[in-house]
Amino acid sequence: MSISIAPLFSGSGGNCIYIEGGETGILVDVGCSCTRIEAELGKIGRALSNVRAILVTHEHTDHISDIGSVSRKHDVPVYANEPTWMEIIAKTGEIKKKNMRVIDSSDFYINGLCVQPFNVPHDAARPFGYSVSAGGKKISVMTDIGRATEEALACAEGSGIVLLESNYDVNMLKNSRYPYPLKQRILSSRGHLSNNDAAGAALRLFLSGVRGILLGHISENNNDYSLALKTVSEHLGRNGVVSGRHVALGVAKREGVTGFYAAK
Repeated sequence: MSISIAPLFSGSGGNCIYIEGGETGILVDVGCSCTRIEAELGKIGRALSNVRAILVTHEHTDHISDIGSVSRKHDVPVYANEPTWMEIIAKTGEIKKKNMRVIDSSDFYINGLCVQPFNVPHDAARPFGYSVSAGGKKISVMTDIGRATEEALACAEGSGIVLLESNYDVNMLKNSRYPYPLKQRILSSRGHLSNNDAAGAALRLFLSGVRGILLGHISENNNDYSLALKTVSEHLGRNGVVSGRHVALGVAKREGVTGFYAAK
């Protein structure tokens, strides 16, 4: 069984990632409208009728804004840990009880897909990253993390593709018009991952066997696609890892489907 990823939206305006193994599709987060998600899935020949589950990373609005309506409209189960569920219910309203799945950090299965949740540091109730495996291949999602912890790196080890946060350039953020408390939040170990930190994480991931990295959740105000790519690519190059030869490196767009990538 092959496994593939299609980032549909990846940024502060909304997040939704499609992962597919065999005939089973899942969404990681639903931070965009049902209509927009359906439109982007259509560009890769898929529909919400392909989706068998929604995995929630955390309860911030750009990750759960339309989760209730998508679940209700398409009768899709939603998976989240208990502290996150308490926040989801408060923010999004009713989700059918039969579609509420309470998980912890133990592995579980959705049809033929093995899902491994892992803890990540972020300013939320109990944020998770996810690794999804099928047919000996694995895809991992590591976004909205203040730092790349040993736990997260170990769980993503050997993935065919990792969606890795590269949120901001430190100098751009420090010189931005953002209020000081917001800057401190983003810079903190429970905030977001900078380009420099993403570069260090990318090297660790490569050394663990990862051969495909998509940089995601790239800030519209404190970063740009080319700078994120340049920072990570140059750091890898200084350590003997050539982007395009040793590792496939790309970026996930903030708005709209980036592509449909199969894990090798």
